[in-house]
Amino acid sequence: MKTSIVTGGGHGIGKAIVEKLLHEGCQTIALDINSAHLQALKQELPQVETLQCNVGVAAEVNDAIKFIEKKYGKIDYLVNNAGISVFEPIETLSLEMWNEILSVNLSSIFYAVKYGKHLFTDNSAIVNIASTRALMSEANGEAYGASKGGIVALTHALAVSLSPKTRVNSISPGWIEINNYDTLSTADHAQHLTGKVGKANDIAETAWFLLSEKSAFISGQNIVVDGGMTRKMIYV
Repeated sequence: MKTSIVTGGGHGIGKAIVEKLLHEGCQTIALDINSAHLQALKQELPQVETLQCNVGVAAEVNDAIKFIEKKYGKIDYLVNNAGISVFEPIETLSLEMWNEILSVNLSSIFYAVKYGKHLFTDNSAIVNIASTRALMSEANGEAYGASKGGIVALTHALAVSLSPKTRVNSISPGWIEINNYDTLSTADHAQHLTGKVGKANDIAETAWFLLSEKSAFISGQNIVVDGGMTRKMIYV
């Protein structure tokens, strides 16, 4: 049985990825800072292993990896999904918040690989969740954009360093609506070449493709999953 880890696995895209991995027969460990999300996940999916962890803190990631090593002894799949988004003007964005966003979104991937590298199996795979904000921006998105752009660069760097044993790819989701899909307007959907806003399962399916042997010849790549939104010229 494959052993998989999903950070930020308690809700949203992370939860959808956890559900997909369980469906595919993986032993899955969900890391999340939010204990309420983990409790709800465990109640819904008793077979999942849940660990409360702030992945932006190196020591907590190290402790989580040590627990996984002791109980499972290996890592086949790692999905670095945890992230926070804050959009704040540079003048009022604190240094503390800048550093927290970079720690949770970007440094957490380094921590997980640094402490877990010795547990990766042959033909293991890593998927990092970036964002189309790595490729385009709105105002006041410096911290979030920098962290997501860093993920794309870190992905291909890790792909080289960990090759050929471990493949590493990233996904850049576009507009993925988690909570209010039924309230979206026709205009919202029309911004996408596919004619619809994305759902968490769209990312989960892509993550599984990149983890599985179906993508055995793909590494170091960033896959944009955005319904074609970044390719459509929209005039306001």
